[in-house]
Amino acid sequence: MKKEVSVLVGAGSIGMAIARRVGAGKITVVADYSKDKAEGAAKTLEDAGFETRTIITDLGSKESILELVKFATELGPVKHLINAAGVSPSQAPVEKILQVDLYGTSVLIEEFGKVIAEGGSGVIISSQSGHRLPALSLEENEALATAPTDKLLQLPFITAITDTLKAYQYSKRCNVLRVAGEACKWGKRSATINSISPGIIITPLANDELHGPRAEGYLNMIKGMPAGRAGTPDEVGDLAEFLMSSRGRFISGADFLIDGGCTASYWYGDLQYLKSTH
Repeated sequence: MKKEVSVLVGAGSIGMAIARRVGAGKITVVADYSKDKAEGAAKTLEDAGFETRTIITDLGSKESILELVKFATELGPVKHLINAAGVSPSQAPVEKILQVDLYGTSVLIEEFGKVIAEGGSGVIISSQSGHRLPALSLEENEALATAPTDKLLQLPFITAITDTLKAYQYSKRCNVLRVAGEACKWGKRSATINSISPGIIITPLANDELHGPRAEGYLNMIKGMPAGRAGTPDEVGDLAEFLMSSRGRFISGADFLIDGGCTASYWYGDLQYLKSTH
């Protein structure tokens, strides 16, 4: 009998924290755009006793995603999908953000929903940023949740986006809505899928920001949060582990903010000043 497979897309700190919690006894496929990052993450996991395989995957390419699906299913039944890949507003132009974070993530959810094993589960890492958009119309919500993936980038309110932050926010809102829409299909395979929207989590990239030219803004944001501190990848990993375990079987199609209350403060508390810049 083939071993079950756990697929990690995006070999960063948050994805790795989740993979370590759900990958024991399985084959963990580490998929990343960077060969070096994928192999480095796999080595870290192997040194901790996990069995791994690596594959270069471009989340912005449907062909690359289909190659990943084929690679993973040939190893064994896919029990877990973890998507922690994406690009941020400061890393890429509007078109790239929408191609990867909105379109690519939607394709990933759809294609793995066709092969996920019975009793399987998926977690999509979204962002608190998606919760900073005002409410969309019912028609816009439905389009982001259920439109054919090849039509997503042609939606009029998506083609009108010219700002990288807005592109990111709409992409992350789409992640949450797409999870809700696809959960109905995953359920037919007795599988669950949910999204997690982290706030400021200390990763190498975030740590650079906290010691860089924009450090003051980040520190003020942290100070204005109810939690009064940033989060850790392990805290996100703990939440994902619960959702993907037997204890989370009644939860599907849902999104979980894990941001130390940052979003609450953005709308109603000390961080309302950020509205003028977001």
